[in-house]
Amino acid sequence: MQNEAIKKLEEQSKSGKFGSRASVMKDAVFQALINFCRQDEEFARAVVQGGDFAECMGKVEKSIKGNAISDLDAYTAAVRFYFPGAGIDVQMTIDLCAGVRDGAAQKGKQDGIVLSLADFL
Repeated sequence: MQNEAIKKLEEQSKSGKFGSRASVMKDAVFQALINFCRQDEEFARAVVQGGDFAECMGKVEKSIKGNAISDLDAYTAAVRFYFPGAGIDVQMTIDLCAGVRDGAAQKGKQDGIVLSLADFL
C-alpha cells in the first residue's frame, strides 16, 4: 500500500495544477507526505483512497493566514486532507557543535548533543 501511495503522490505532484502559493510549498509538502506514508500503512491507505494532491495543496493554501504558514501547519493541513483528525508530532534537537563539524558532517553524519531540561532540575 505504501508504494501505491507514493506512486500516486509522485504522479499527481507532476501533473496537477497548483496555485502560486501551493507551487512554492508543494515539494516540501510532497516529501513530508512521502515520509508519512512510509511511517504508517493506514495513512498510506488513506492517501491511495483519498483525493488528488492538487486538491490537498489547495487546502493547504487556504489554511494560510496572512502571508505565511509554518511548515508544521502546512504539513498538518496536508495530513488532515487525507486523514481528518490526524496530527503530527515533531521532535527537534540542537547540535551545539554543528559549526565546528561542518567539514566532518559532510564526511559522515555525527550525532548532536541532546539536552533535557529535566537534567538541570
